[in-house]
Amino acid sequence: MNFRKHPTASLALALLATSVTAQAAFALPLLGKKKTDQDVLPARKLTANQNQLIDKAIAREKEVIKTVKERAPLVETYIQNMRPDPVLGQAPDADQHFLSRVEFDRIIGGQSYKVNKTTSQGSNGSGKLGFFKNSLSAITGLSGGLHLQFNETGFIQMILMDSNDFDRQHYVFGYVRNEFLGTTPTAVFDVTPINGKRATGRFYGRIWVETRNGNVVRFNGDFAGSEKDVREYYHFDSWRTNVQPDMWLPTSFYVEESDPKSISRSLKFKAINNIWGYALKVPQKDAENTSMDVVGATDVSTDAQDVSPLGAQRAWVQQAEDNVVERLFQAGLLDAPSDFDKTLEALAGNILAYNNITLSRPIHVRTLMTEPLESLSVGNTIILSKGLLDTTAIISQDGAQQMGNLNAVLAFQIAHILLGHRLDTKYAFNDRLLFPANSVFNRIPMHHTDADNTAAAKKAMELLSAKELEGGQQYFGLYLQQLQERVKPLKSLNEPMIGDGLVKSDADPTFWMAAIIAKAPKLDMKDVKQQAAMPLSSFTRRDPWTDQLVTLHAGFEPLLSPADKMPFEVTPVYIKLGYYKPPTEAAAQQPAAAAPAESTEAQPAAQPPAAATQAPPQN
Repeated sequence: MNFRKHPTASLALALLATSVTAQAAFALPLLGKKKTDQDVLPARKLTANQNQLIDKAIAREKEVIKTVKERAPLVETYIQNMRPDPVLGQAPDADQHFLSRVEFDRIIGGQSYKVNKTTSQGSNGSGKLGFFKNSLSAITGLSGGLHLQFNETGFIQMILMDSNDFDRQHYVFGYVRNEFLGTTPTAVFDVTPINGKRATGRFYGRIWVETRNGNVVRFNGDFAGSEKDVREYYHFDSWRTNVQPDMWLPTSFYVEESDPKSISRSLKFKAINNIWGYALKVPQKDAENTSMDVVGATDVSTDAQDVSPLGAQRAWVQQAEDNVVERLFQAGLLDAPSDFDKTLEALAGNILAYNNITLSRPIHVRTLMTEPLESLSVGNTIILSKGLLDTTAIISQDGAQQMGNLNAVLAFQIAHILLGHRLDTKYAFNDRLLFPANSVFNRIPMHHTDADNTAAAKKAMELLSAKELEGGQQYFGLYLQQLQERVKPLKSLNEPMIGDGLVKSDADPTFWMAAIIAKAPKLDMKDVKQQAAMPLSSFTRRDPWTDQLVTLHAGFEPLLSPADKMPFEVTPVYIKLGYYKPPTEAAAQQPAAAAPAESTEAQPAAQPPAAATQAPPQN
């Protein structure tokens, strides 16, 4: 689906494939049935302290369910089908991406889950173009896409295990060991349903319980039991983070299944699900008790200057820009302002300084919290997607980040700003942005025209030709070569949601900045010293409560074989868990760090501040 051809398309397609036809087209795995003879595993008798911890975990789980039901966070799912590859072992063969805001109070507990066939089917009957109109359909789309039974299973149990009956009357607990997850001490228990083979849909796996207050912080496994002719439930690994004092909420889960027919033991598919925007409470229909007084303001109307016609025009344009940025933030799509944004703004400022360009208004940079590779300029605000930031974040052996990729993606949108390619001023009327924030996002078509993108690409190459920047062009050229090999199978990752993609269109899979490829060495997938693009979630992660983007500080992992590269791929979740710290305390404990710099380029005229000097609340 090309959003340029469908400007009224919904921003939230769904969570997964929505019909049997779509499943067939996407080739989701058809696995064998789960064995029906599984019984409760023998376990050692729990000690008094272990029993007490389990009782706490059961009580805390009820509080988690209650809290989640009061929220309407954003839920993003990205799936990659895999195929065997002679060099890499396995590689993506197809993908799908879905986004929705979900009101969990409508889907937790005893309701009938039925897909709205009218809204979930596309014009071609495949479901690819379908849009969900409520949270129930969005969630049942996930269950259908993963061939799950919706009898208190599927998506809900991947974040809540058992939303009705997580207790000793339905489960047996066996102690395994103690283990640290990050800085959080946990006790690990195996969990099996009572009457295992007759407990269809019950959680069957392992839980990690933090030992301070008894919260379940991680669980993985699948669902027990099976029915005749029902496909197997998939295995998942679900993680939570401490977003507020004694509040651990679902953050991410990873799903994968192996291909039983593959002699190379490759996966059939893998999927990642991310949840954020918990602070976005269920929207109220009407604002109540809203004061119209302007607190702390001083009347200086007699001192204000009159506005010239040109000033009025510029103010009108800026009003449209401010409306869009604010609305995207309110909807949970843009990150909350942070030191990470200031780092990117400093890099953008360096590009202007190296080219002796001065603007009347400074450039701001924000992050679109989603995976598809895209960028956008809204007035003097540049927006880069999280997926674009993560996959371009190449780290060298000395731990420094190569700035060439970031400079290139920033230069492309800086060029749009310099060339005056502004946003449609219709968004100065606020009613244009009153799309429902509680269930479905209508897409705001903010991409530039083909002519504008062509001109911006040419201007960006001029900006990157500054002597301080030209050495970094090779890295983005190598990145585009790597992406070229994945454009066809990863169509969803390359389909922009609101802005400009790297690829021109479905019909023309070349790049706007293809000229930069000539500046790069030839891509060699067998060369373990060459990494052109990173896996998803390599550089940043979302704080699910504050919606800030937090930079990761992972150690360098040497590539031992081509299979270790995994460019643009989904990878398992592993979060460095920690207890919540108030922002001021976390900032005080975080040591200052220099901004990443690339050894092959001259040092910037103005060093950017350290990326994300404020630690996430849970770390």
